[in-house]
Amino acid sequence: MPERSVSQIIGPRPTRGFLGEGHVAIPLLEGRGLEQTDPFILLMDDQLDLPGQVIVGGPHPHAGFEIITIVLEGQAGEGSRASSAGDLEWLTAGSGIVHTEEIKSRVKLRILQLWLQLPNGKIWMEPQWQKLSLQNVPVIKQGRSAVRVYSGTALGLTSPVINQVPTIILHVELAPHDEMPIEIPASYNGLIYMLEGSINAGRDRMTIAHSQVAWLDPVTGSADSKLVVSGGGSGGRFVLYAAEPQNAVIYSKGPFISDGPDDFQHLYHRYNTDKMLPLKDLPESRKFQR
Repeated sequence: MPERSVSQIIGPRPTRGFLGEGHVAIPLLEGRGLEQTDPFILLMDDQLDLPGQVIVGGPHPHAGFEIITIVLEGQAGEGSRASSAGDLEWLTAGSGIVHTEEIKSRVKLRILQLWLQLPNGKIWMEPQWQKLSLQNVPVIKQGRSAVRVYSGTALGLTSPVINQVPTIILHVELAPHDEMPIEIPASYNGLIYMLEGSINAGRDRMTIAHSQVAWLDPVTGSADSKLVVSGGGSGGRFVLYAAEPQNAVIYSKGPFISDGPDDFQHLYHRYNTDKMLPLKDLPESRKFQR
């Protein structure tokens, strides 16, 4: 089985988020084109520390892709859709949905949010929403280390999340000097985002430090590959994303992704005339909570 190596390490720069003061946004895919990141469109580390004195956010539309959110710290949302640290929310926007994230009170929150390309044949599928609570995330412990399997199959565990594009998402806590091999299909593109500490990864045991993004090199000629990671002197905590490239041309405009350049006017018209379904009105048959 071929062993993956690390092809590039990037140190993303924090920027001011769209919510203004108190919102730090770190773009984790910056500087790479879709042909290299396919099927990952966007990945952000959003850190919010808002006083709640001014209402921010509000309704906004999405269509043509999926939004995968992992709550790292704090609580997101309200009522039945509230998510706490360790929870995952998976929104398939498909043909179009209106998402409301209005913040009215003080909040301290950190999330990772991924925009994931849909296959060409499913880009206009009916929207659906999934939530995987922390207590239902499959976990495996190896020695002093632990892995949560949020999506896909890894280390003998399979997540209950429904995938449109084959996707592996792992949250890994490596104890100091612990070594762990992780099998990844050879065709998948993949990256590591370090949340804490450091690790050594890949065939050349490259060091990946806190807040860095490391891309895995592509592998050909095998159905499977493996990535070997080991904890640094104080251990390391990271999220691994890996997924099957779609090799399809897509177009992007604002909150929409399309497989043709002429769809955006129709999408904006549907949104502006209140013909796009709000997430709160999604039929129960298209909601999956675990």
